[in-house]
Amino acid sequence: MDATLVIYALYLAAIYALMAIGISLVWSSIGMVNMAYGATFAVAGYAAYFAADAIAPAIRSWSTGVDGMVLLAVLTVMAGMIAGGLFGILVYLVAFLPIHDKPNFAIRSLIVTLAINLAAVQALLFAFGPQQKALPRIFGVGRFNLLGTSMRLDQAITIVTTIVLLALVLLWLRISRRGLEIRAVMQNSEGAALCGISTRWTALPVMMLTGSLAGLAAVLLSQSIFVNPSAGTTPLIKGLTIALLGGLGSVPGAVLGAILVGFLEAITGIIPFLGQRYVLVVQFAFIVLVLLIRPRGLGGLLDETRE
Repeated sequence: MDATLVIYALYLAAIYALMAIGISLVWSSIGMVNMAYGATFAVAGYAAYFAADAIAPAIRSWSTGVDGMVLLAVLTVMAGMIAGGLFGILVYLVAFLPIHDKPNFAIRSLIVTLAINLAAVQALLFAFGPQQKALPRIFGVGRFNLLGTSMRLDQAITIVTTIVLLALVLLWLRISRRGLEIRAVMQNSEGAALCGISTRWTALPVMMLTGSLAGLAAVLLSQSIFVNPSAGTTPLIKGLTIALLGGLGSVPGAVLGAILVGFLEAITGIIPFLGQRYVLVVQFAFIVLVLLIRPRGLGGLLDETRE
């Protein structure tokens, strides 16, 4: 397999993993399928765009070198992640807090988050119109050689950033007090409640964390696509299907699923009689086949396993 193809597949897998892990974390910790994740992606993309547009002239007047580019990249990524985290708080206040103790919470929250997603897309469309906006190339446009393989700078930064951030998130979940509380709720919410761990307050950092992951995915993917009101639709679909492929609720399964789907998309795109037109068809056919053979996914949890 060509090394360039492998790098492109890992680049796609890194972005898809951020979305799929966010969906899996929300489901495994509070039992909610967050259909507003696409809106979180779009809102974060617009926040990053306007932040970069506002601060780029000042940074360029200060420095046009590497230090200026690094500062612009850091501030833009922070703007996207903060906007994603704030939108996660909004979803928490609207779709979780009022109904988390009501019957059929999973179905109710699915409907509410879907309504939030549709409302947010329409609000963005009303506020900014259907025009697509291009996020500045905050990671540069250069290439470098890695072991004899030419690699785009933005791809390398995306892969490394995703690996480092996900490692930090998993480390935080493992060693911090709040992370231990979240893991306790993921394993047994009733037992955690008996120990004094409130699902109501544990859900808030989960929604902020997963919203920030969607914000990071928006900034990284917006280096290749344009920002528009419906920009989060495809990432939402792929994130949800990858989470299902890996097993809804399984973080390792989501990572493995993202890698498989990333390689499948890269390989499908270079097959002459398929190409980019049939990428989604091939991906969904593969996911359906895996779920028919292994209904629990690649390593996830079913509802009865969680209970």
